[in-house]
Amino acid sequence: MNALRLATLLAALATVSAAHAQTAATLGRPAGPTRQVDNKVPQPGEGGKVFPLNSSWVAVSLNGKPFTGERPSFKLDDQLRATGFSGCNTYATAAYPLREQGLAVGPFALTKKSCDKTTMALEQAFLVALRSSGKWDIQGRNLIIQTQNGGRLILERSL
Repeated sequence: MNALRLATLLAALATVSAAHAQTAATLGRPAGPTRQVDNKVPQPGEGGKVFPLNSSWVAVSLNGKPFTGERPSFKLDDQLRATGFSGCNTYATAAYPLREQGLAVGPFALTKKSCDKTTMALEQAFLVALRSSGKWDIQGRNLIIQTQNGGRLILERSL
């Protein structure tokens, strides 16, 4: 008797699910939950700046002080994975565009190489600037990242 009730319940659920899918198809939208587009995030073609996916950048300066020697880099793919050279080590993280040209950078996965004190200090400053990013902007060939504490990291597009 319990098997018969279970079969009846499953058949009823299948009928309701099929009816929902047919109603959604009739209305011209997919069945199930749909994602709303956030109008505050610039979409391609709206005249807003588009987050620079699939791009590579090399650091030019941090808070007005130019990088010298082997400069840090920032490469962002279409899966929002950022990788690069931080001055001594290589890193990987996630970088997410937010509303109104905001930028959030996740925790870093770093190699554990040790370099001289000056290089390590520059690397730390670069990583802190990325991690504390607040806003981004594109000006010519430059990606400008404003940090939450008022810092400014300038990167130049590379090949």
